[in-house]
Amino acid sequence: MLDKLDIARALREIGALLQFKGESPFKVRAYEKGSAAVEAISEDLGRLVEEGRLTEVPGIGGSLASVITEMVSTGRSAMLDKLREELPPGVLELSELPLSPQKIQALHETLGIKSVEDLRQACLAGRVRGVKGFGLKTEQKLLEAIEKRDVREERVLLYDAMVVAEPLLQHLREHPAVERADIAGEVRRFCETVTDAQLIVAADDTQWVLDHAERFPRVTRVRSRNDRRTDLFLAGDVRASVHVVPRSHYAAGLLLLTGSDAHVGALSELAKKQGITLGARPVESEEEIYAELGLDFVPPELREGHGEIEEARRDGRKKRARSAFDDLVTLDDIQGMVHCHTVYSDGNDTIEDMARAAEAMGMKYITITDHSPTAHYAKGVEIDRLKRQWDDIARVQERVKIKILRGTESDILGEGALDYPDSILENLDVIIASIHSRMKMDEATMTRRIVEAMRQPVFKIWGHPLGRLLLRRDPFACRVEEVLDVIAESRAAIEVNGDPYRLDMEPRWVMEARKRGIRFVISTDAHSTRGLASLRYGVGVARRGGLRRGEVLNALSPEAFRKQVRPAA
Repeated sequence: MLDKLDIARALREIGALLQFKGESPFKVRAYEKGSAAVEAISEDLGRLVEEGRLTEVPGIGGSLASVITEMVSTGRSAMLDKLREELPPGVLELSELPLSPQKIQALHETLGIKSVEDLRQACLAGRVRGVKGFGLKTEQKLLEAIEKRDVREERVLLYDAMVVAEPLLQHLREHPAVERADIAGEVRRFCETVTDAQLIVAADDTQWVLDHAERFPRVTRVRSRNDRRTDLFLAGDVRASVHVVPRSHYAAGLLLLTGSDAHVGALSELAKKQGITLGARPVESEEEIYAELGLDFVPPELREGHGEIEEARRDGRKKRARSAFDDLVTLDDIQGMVHCHTVYSDGNDTIEDMARAAEAMGMKYITITDHSPTAHYAKGVEIDRLKRQWDDIARVQERVKIKILRGTESDILGEGALDYPDSILENLDVIIASIHSRMKMDEATMTRRIVEAMRQPVFKIWGHPLGRLLLRRDPFACRVEEVLDVIAESRAAIEVNGDPYRLDMEPRWVMEARKRGIRFVISTDAHSTRGLASLRYGVGVARRGGLRRGEVLNALSPEAFRKQVRPAA
C-alpha cells in the first residue's frame, strides 16, 4: 500500500510528465498543488478516502480525488503508468536540455539514451551525430548544454534552495524520533547562491530518520548515504544533505555546519589558544559555545570570516554588556515596503491590491514606484498617466490605513540624467534611480554615468545598484568605491534589493558603503503582492553586510521616512 508521501511523489511526477507533454499549465499546477496538499494532510489518508472527504482538503478537486483514491485502493495509478509508457525513460532529466519530446524519443529508440550521462557519453563517442535529425553541430551544442547544466548544478539561488529546504525541514520535524532539526550551512547564512541545503537533526534512531528523509516527496534521487548522513537531489536540481547527530552534540554540530570554513577555522584557532576543544563539551545552544570562547553570539549571516570574530570579542566589556550585534537589522524592524510596481507599469496587481497586502503584513507605508517613460519594455508611465496614478493613489488612500507614498523607478539615462523633468521629480515622495539599459558600457563611462546621477540635486535611492541577475548576468563594470565616495557627499541612499534573482547590492559593497556613513533602504522590488514576501531575502543580505537598524531608512516611521527621502530639498 502507498502512504501519503508515496502518493505526493506520484502526483508530482504526473504533473512534471504532463508539463513535458505540453498539457495546460493549469492542469500541471493542479497536480503540483495536489502533491503539496497530500503531503500536508494530518488526518489518516485512508479514512479520508473511505469517507469520501478528500475534496474537503484545500487544493484537491474531484479529478485529483479520483486519482488519489485509485492509488490508495490499488497501490498504483493508471494515469502515471500510461504516461511512463508513452514517454521514454529519463525524460524529465533529459528535458532540462534543449531537446524536443520527439528528439528525446529518437535518442532513446536509436541509442538507448535514458539519462544525461548516457547522452554525454554518446556525444563524446560521436554517435549522436548519426541519429536522424541530429548532426555534428547539434552534438556539440548538446555537450555545451550538458556542461552548462553541470555548472548550474554547482550553485543554485538561495530562493530555490529555501523553497525545498523549508518543507524538508518540516518533514523531518514530523518524525517522532526527531528531537530537534534546523537548516544550517549557506542557506542559514543567507548566501545569495548556495551549493546545497544542509540540514541537521538531533535523534538517536539514525537510520529511521535517514529513511524518512529519503522518502520526502520532493526527493528525485539519493546521491549517497552513510551511517549519519544522506545526500539527496531535490526537485529543481537542488542538492541537500541531512546530518543526524546525538542530542548532546546538536548545538556544536549546528555551529560547525553553519559557519564558513574561515569562520569555523578562526573559532578553532581561538579555542586552541584557550586550551579548549571546540564542540567537545555538551551544551544546549550555540550561544554557550561563543560565550565559552569569550565572544558575543555571532548571527549566522555574519559567519564568513570577515572580521566578525574580532567584533564579537568581549574584551573590556562587562560580562552582561549589550551584544555587539544587538542592533543588526531584523525583519521586524522594517516599517515600510519600498520599491513596488503595479499594473500602471509591469506589475501584476493594482495599487489597492499592493497596499492591502503590505498592510496585512504589518507595514505602515508602501511606496508605489512604477517605471518611468524610457522603460518602454516595462510600460513606462508617461506624465499624463503618472498624474492619473496620483489621483488613483489618493482614492485608495481613503480606503486603507497604510500610508501610500507616490514615487517612481526613474531610469538613469545614458549621460546620467534622471527620467522625468525636475518639475515632476520634485513632486514625488520617493525616487528609485536605476539602470535598465546600455549595461555594457566600459567601466569609466558607466562610472561617470552613475556619478552624474548620484550628484543630481534631488534625493534618490540607487536601485539594484550593479544590475546583476544571479547566475544569469554579472554586475556591470563600474568603479564602485568611486561611486560610494560621491554618494557619501550627495543627496542619495542605496537600495539592498530583495528580489531573490537580484539580491543587489552584494554584502562586500554594503560593508564599504557603511564605512562611509551611507544610508540604505531594504526593498522587495515587488511586481505582485506575492513579491512582497521577498523582504526576508533583502533583510538577509543586509544582515550579511552588517547593516544596523539605524542605517536603514525604511526602519523609520512613515513621516520620518518621507522626510528623509523627499526629492525636493
